[in-house]
Amino acid sequence: MLPGCNNIASSSAANNRNSIIKKGSVVLFQGDSITDAGRDKKRENNVNDKNALGSGYVYLIAAQLLANQASDKLKIYNRGISGNKVFQLADRWDKDCLDLKPDVLSILIGVNDIWHALNGNYDGTVETYEKDYRALLKRTFTALPNLKLVICEPFVLRCGAVNDRWFPEFNNYRAVARKMSKEFHTLFVPFQSMFDDAVKQASPTYWAGDGVHPSMAGAQLMAQEWLKTVMNQRG
Repeated sequence: MLPGCNNIASSSAANNRNSIIKKGSVVLFQGDSITDAGRDKKRENNVNDKNALGSGYVYLIAAQLLANQASDKLKIYNRGISGNKVFQLADRWDKDCLDLKPDVLSILIGVNDIWHALNGNYDGTVETYEKDYRALLKRTFTALPNLKLVICEPFVLRCGAVNDRWFPEFNNYRAVARKMSKEFHTLFVPFQSMFDDAVKQASPTYWAGDGVHPSMAGAQLMAQEWLKTVMNQRG
């Protein structure tokens, strides 16, 4: 056996006992461009396909899960689409979520719901975001009552496209995501507070050059935070 394999195996077993991701789990990631991360949509039906998973935090999470739970036959999909808002998730939800019958679903959505409104390309409000998000989650649990859901906190960093116009309204979108997590008893990944801590170590542009889309380092931080939450079931 290779050096360190015993440690990897024992760590994997311990993590799996505490995790919502079990043997044979179908894991689906949903969201906008942060989740999409340039994935090859022509290959999206290919399970555990590195090109179909994109080059962002989803790819990094998948790589870690597939390495640590190599015998568990996990199936991991990425169906994020750049530019999406909540209502656009809903428009494609049967094909891109319910038909896949995920055991674990992770959703990161919200930045476009405010960004496109600020740019005058969308007339939605934070109230629209909350209404649409709640309707989507009710629909999801009606179809998949045993689903394990992970809601990720929308985040921005104060640089690039993100200026004072975003605040304080953006904080209301964050609050809605947390509210939905509590209302539907899901796991919650606190990406904004994670990045708020990260900018004490390096500039906002280091983590996300345009304030929205994470750099390689930013994506790695996201993957670490997601895995910490999901593998340890931190609520």
